[in-house]
Amino acid sequence: MSETEDRAYPVPSSRLSRVGRMGRFATGVLGRAAHDGMRAYARGDRPGLGQLMMTPANAARLAEELSRMRGAAMKMGQLLSMEAGEVLPPELAQILARLRSEAHSMPPAQLKTVLSDNWGADFLKRFRKFDVRPIAAASIGQVHRAVTKDGRELAIKVQYPGIRASIDSDIRNLGGLLKWSGMLPKGLDLGPLLEEARLQLHEEADYTREAQSLAEFGAHLGDDPDFIVPGLAEALTTRDILAMDFIPSQPIESLTEADAGTRNRVAEKLIALTLRELFALGAMQTDPNFANFRYQAETGRIVLLDFGAVRRFEPARVAIFRDLMRATLSADRAATHEAAIAVGYLRGDTAAHHREQILDMMEIAAAPLQDDAPFDFARAGLATRFAEAGQHFAEDRDFAVIPPVDALFLQRKVGGLYLLCARLGAKVPVRPLLAAHA
Repeated sequence: MSETEDRAYPVPSSRLSRVGRMGRFATGVLGRAAHDGMRAYARGDRPGLGQLMMTPANAARLAEELSRMRGAAMKMGQLLSMEAGEVLPPELAQILARLRSEAHSMPPAQLKTVLSDNWGADFLKRFRKFDVRPIAAASIGQVHRAVTKDGRELAIKVQYPGIRASIDSDIRNLGGLLKWSGMLPKGLDLGPLLEEARLQLHEEADYTREAQSLAEFGAHLGDDPDFIVPGLAEALTTRDILAMDFIPSQPIESLTEADAGTRNRVAEKLIALTLRELFALGAMQTDPNFANFRYQAETGRIVLLDFGAVRRFEPARVAIFRDLMRATLSADRAATHEAAIAVGYLRGDTAAHHREQILDMMEIAAAPLQDDAPFDFARAGLATRFAEAGQHFAEDRDFAVIPPVDALFLQRKVGGLYLLCARLGAKVPVRPLLAAHA
């Protein structure tokens, strides 16, 4: 039995069942917190509500519950683990990070219902082969291989039932749980992040919209010798199903065993593509999950997958991000401060010590830009230095600002690329790549 089959679990598809699951989970956590609190008081301890609510055991239960619910609940857990990592307790952020790679699949009977509802009860007549075992499972859907009657090999992404209808209630309930649990810093307003995540998730859950983004990126990169974007199978694509060409390839992480030239070239091309998306296309695939990048050894091309999280940037915002890039390249701390305010990383009234902490973190992140020489991602230890600085920053529970969501998605993509470059052990001259867009 495959690992995906081991993790098969029916998706709770009605809004009532999802609200009930979250409610039962919250009640269970509250009960355990009360029990633990009574024991702590008996010992003479006086733990705060956040300490009682978010024990490692409760955090693990939250991650597992979100994984079983899938949909917006799981997606928000993923976003919080990455975008709010500096303001959530480290234990919670670390456990929620498991949601980026762990998801239950739906069992075959539930899968058949979704396929029949979209393609009709006789849908198997369209295929020479359809593998009911998913090759991947994520927060919103799972992916299957199939071969059509005319021999076209496809990867078919099938959305879990009830996901779109549950987005609003999932986010409302998860936001409420985080608020009353005492896990968040005082005064932190999750409202803007939750609202933007709600809108983003509605977009991601519309596979016809993702199909348009897939076609757009396919057209933009169609003549590029370094990338492959799967072709869309439009006749089989619906709001709940996205069908595209299956591209034989290998996981991008497998390149850790490749020669240095290949690893460096792939890392450089991915960084250059991200800059091209922001400054030329104005649309970026913002999900840096390693599974979204694969490699075709026989052609040396990078396969790009999953265009549900495409974020579009208005020209005015692109100009602001360019200003921040220019200030960073010039190592001008005053200019970086002004640009950081324009982006939304800082406010004009931010206290001096908080301002300096954030600017210090930005300087750490800018380490690859110190000169034109290749930056050694594997040896730099930048992720560790940034995490340590973020942890010190998070210890100040009276200050927390969540930047605008477009900045968060860009930050997520850049951070994910850094981790991928480090995993590959790549050495890339990053500064010239950015300077080309300055």
